[in-house]
Amino acid sequence: MKSAKVYLEEAHAVVEKMSVPDALKLHGKSEVIFVDVRDSGDIAKSGTVAGALRVPRGFIEFAADDSMSYFNPALSKDKTLCLLCGAGGQAALAGKTLKEMGYTKVFNIGGFSEWKDAGGPVEPH
Repeated sequence: MKSAKVYLEEAHAVVEKMSVPDALKLHGKSEVIFVDVRDSGDIAKSGTVAGALRVPRGFIEFAADDSMSYFNPALSKDKTLCLLCGAGGQAALAGKTLKEMGYTKVFNIGGFSEWKDAGGPVEPH
């Protein structure tokens, strides 16, 4: 039986952490997609990274699978995906799922508040 701690440890072991300063350097590049995996209620309270895709963690498999009618073509396997959430845990878990689905350039940039505090561009809910 696995605990949440074990799931997080496994995710952190396979999804590389990217610092917010490094992620800031990538923002706005055409080959990079920022993905906020928080639910819409959390995003409505705080906003999100400017231009970020909003794909809740519980929906990531459907949005990332090109055989599904819910596939989001912005989630291209050719792109670098920078995932964030509230504190970094959900981003790591979603990143592990994406890596298992064949995405290779997946990074966890942590929590939205770190991005905002570093002066990263944001957009309202």
